[in-house]
Amino acid sequence: MDSGGEPQSTAFSLRTFGGLELLDERGQAIPFSEKALVILAYLISTGRRTATRTEVAELLWGRGAPSTAFTNLRRLVLRIRSRQSELDAHFLAFSSREVELKPSLLKCDVSLFATAEPQGSFDELKTLVDRLRSVFLGETDLRNPLFGHWVAQQRERQSAALEHALRTMASLAKTAEQRAVVQQAALHVFLTDSNDQIARKFLLQAYDVQGEVDHLRRTFERRNEMLSSWMKEKRQSPPVKIAARPATVEAINPAGLDEPPTPCLPRLALLPPSNYSREPAAAMIVTSLLEDITIGFCVLNSVQVLAPYSALQISRKTEGQLAMLEHHGLTYVLETRLSGVDEELSLFLQLVFLPTSEIVWAERLSLDGARFAQNRRDISGRLALSVASEIERHRITRSNFDRNPAAYHRYLLGRQFFDRLTLPNLHRARKEMKAVLQESAYFAPALSSLARTYSEEWILTARGEADLLKSAETYALQAIETSSDMADGYRELGVAKLLQGALDESVETLQLAETLSPHYADIIADHADALAHCSRLDTACQTIERAIELNPISPDSYLWTAAGACYGLGRFEATLGYIDRMADGSLADRLAAASWAMLGHRDKAQTFVARTRETHPEFDVDNWLSIVPIKEKWHKDIYREGLKKAGF
Repeated sequence: MDSGGEPQSTAFSLRTFGGLELLDERGQAIPFSEKALVILAYLISTGRRTATRTEVAELLWGRGAPSTAFTNLRRLVLRIRSRQSELDAHFLAFSSREVELKPSLLKCDVSLFATAEPQGSFDELKTLVDRLRSVFLGETDLRNPLFGHWVAQQRERQSAALEHALRTMASLAKTAEQRAVVQQAALHVFLTDSNDQIARKFLLQAYDVQGEVDHLRRTFERRNEMLSSWMKEKRQSPPVKIAARPATVEAINPAGLDEPPTPCLPRLALLPPSNYSREPAAAMIVTSLLEDITIGFCVLNSVQVLAPYSALQISRKTEGQLAMLEHHGLTYVLETRLSGVDEELSLFLQLVFLPTSEIVWAERLSLDGARFAQNRRDISGRLALSVASEIERHRITRSNFDRNPAAYHRYLLGRQFFDRLTLPNLHRARKEMKAVLQESAYFAPALSSLARTYSEEWILTARGEADLLKSAETYALQAIETSSDMADGYRELGVAKLLQGALDESVETLQLAETLSPHYADIIADHADALAHCSRLDTACQTIERAIELNPISPDSYLWTAAGACYGLGRFEATLGYIDRMADGSLADRLAAASWAMLGHRDKAQTFVARTRETHPEFDVDNWLSIVPIKEKWHKDIYREGLKKAGF
């Protein structure tokens, strides 16, 4: 067999986890044929010295065309010999029948898994965990079924080796460092196989969540108490008649509602921040936190979590990220983002439902070093429980959609018209929502959206038509009757009550809506609007900013609410700033006119007065102020002053 001569004393290593590279003694990558590296990985991982040429050719090119595969192999051998001569290091030797490995010339990270009997030490367990943080040949794909099958076998063997080491060493852990290694090993095993009860047991021991479960239980009890109290009060009122189901629409099976099929656990990816470079010291803190949150999910056993290595790879993608998420069958993504510096460093987290890009939940954490280090486990436990409970609540809501896909499709078509608040768009949205109800008369999201079209029309026309608000109230109550645990119906009822001047009832109903869905930006925005009408303007400004933070690409309604609150506080330049950010600033022409007038620019104010007259020629200040519900007289007076100065 051709050995190519005696090697020099050069140290080389082969990396197979997280990439496939030949490294020199300084850890620098050396150009070498990828297929040659695959041959090396194949022999080392299987603990063999030799393989036949036929075996190697099939591994690299498959069995489809043997003659082509052998021709390709002969060419590859020539390139390998040439490159090994250049390096003066002959890792592989070739004969007419075999390929032979010279194992003394090369170190490899996969060698540990080729050992027949593990040594059984915590150092070894830690090394196994470190190796498996990345994927074996994760970025190598020869598009060959035989190669893919071999790689899958190796990954299974590696996971089995870690599980064996975990079972051997777990009960021997005495120190905090040893218990941390066991915890990391158990996490990896559980993410690979969520049915592994041994791994789950070790996670439970390492991660005490009982106190947090009690906290979560109390939260749900409070939520249910509020619901029960509200429903009891409303039962004393005459019931709202829900529109009869059209005869052509198939009835929903009551048994199906009472006993829905058991769904598969939703799949979740925790994406680490992509902006570590802004504050490198935060990387370790955030990595530890995300690992703790991942463990929390595993302990709760309510979601399937994507392995951290895969999540890291996805977070680094600037293009095609959505396609990768869909490829992994993910339902939810927990996105993270760092902001601030030093003592003011914080981590923003938001849970996104991928099919509709809906922000289900969001939170901001201060990463103040000392306090965060002391409370990290408590924080991660609360986060895991919060996200898990929000996913469960959202899944209940989604069941309304899943029962009737056709209705859901029409619903999505209608929802797009709410992005820009114009009368034609509201009428289009109303038409689509009524079509949804023809498909499914009990589709609660369509009922609440229909209520929204009437309340928004009342606002845009400014004519004080009571019938519009009565329709909004009726459809909102129908939505609540249809699905009492969905926040949208309460939200729309709160808005209708606000516009009818029932301010206390509005605040009460919107508070219930926010309790049901505490991170729903649209509900927070409506709550801010209600606060503004109650003349609680400072609180309204703070609340609408929270909604804007949760939904940075804010719809015009958010910015309109913010502008109105600032106007009442005399912050006229800030008012105009919010209006400038609106996609359709004409919605706030009256407010812009009043702001310019209060700033002493009557000429600019006149421009907006003229534009308002074109769409609402009958607009009258005193009549409008008699209709719009504003609690305090001083608040109405500042509107009157600005509008009169502008020329209305």
